[in-house]
Amino acid sequence: MAVYAFWNNKGGVGKSYLTFQVAAEYARTHRDQKVLVVDLCPQANSSSMLLGGMIAGETAIESLAGLTPPRTISGYIADRIVSPYVDTHSGANYLTHVRSINPQIPDNVYLVCGDEELEMQAAGIQLACAAGPGNAWQIVHTWIRNLTEDVRRSWDQHDITVFLDCNPSFTIYTELAISAADRLIIPFSADGSSKRAVRSVLALVYGVQRRPGQPQSQFFRNTQQYRMALPRIYSYVGNRLTQMNNSSASAFRNVVLEIFAEVYRVYQGNPGAFVVHPNSGPAPTSRQTFRAMFEEQINDANTASVVSGALGIPMYKLTAGTKSFAGKSVHVNQSQLDRQQPNIRDFVSKIE
Repeated sequence: MAVYAFWNNKGGVGKSYLTFQVAAEYARTHRDQKVLVVDLCPQANSSSMLLGGMIAGETAIESLAGLTPPRTISGYIADRIVSPYVDTHSGANYLTHVRSINPQIPDNVYLVCGDEELEMQAAGIQLACAAGPGNAWQIVHTWIRNLTEDVRRSWDQHDITVFLDCNPSFTIYTELAISAADRLIIPFSADGSSKRAVRSVLALVYGVQRRPGQPQSQFFRNTQQYRMALPRIYSYVGNRLTQMNNSSASAFRNVVLEIFAEVYRVYQGNPGAFVVHPNSGPAPTSRQTFRAMFEEQINDANTASVVSGALGIPMYKLTAGTKSFAGKSVHVNQSQLDRQQPNIRDFVSKIE
């Protein structure tokens, strides 16, 4: 079982959009596998896209959240708060077969839906970490891993692929997601704040210090104390990168290259934080081979990207022409599809 978390300590980098596109494309090209998406962001944007987009998806989320118990991530967390230190083995109870709601999604995609109530459960999760046995923090931080194992056992399959969509802020439920992941995919946009956020990811999760004496996160210190495995970095993805011309393009490229250079410096000092892939391949020994393995860029498809998410139609299935949503008509150009479809296809082909 491979568990991928999509996370960056910054909003607006297209993390949920990338989760939606990657999960759908991976399921399309791996028909023999069941694919699980767990939405751990209270905004539930990836759930909305998977379940039909801006209108139909939001209606579906409200319906799932209104069940008793809610068939969402908050329903599962409520189970665990009641019994924080004993595995409830209830994760599979909160699954939604996405195709039953959105026919645009491959038949092998399942979702634990996001829920805004997760924000209000944070205090209860924190309390469970502080109370109970001496290793309460460690036990609570296995909750999402327990969920994925519950689902795997219910399917009676050894090999499933899991994609976790994380909240941008390093909240307690983000910590639970990171603790459950084997591999970390870090989307970023090409701006100065994204560069700072990339540095923050390295500090918060891996304890990478940019200057002597810099304090390390409590999360990192606790994972070291309890000898808990951390996810290893699988790729940095410049996501929905805008195409520009002349001087703007040059400045834009420089920011992207600076971010990639920062990551390469971390790799040089701490290669164990990265997962070599494919499994049979050699570890990178140069900047060029590192870029080939860990650096990805996905071009912005402009209107096509917006339409894809708003209608819950994966990019691979979206066609050119006039589309209607929210009472408006917009036109998707084939050139927009040609810009992003191969990027997503190529990126997903490298996911093991």
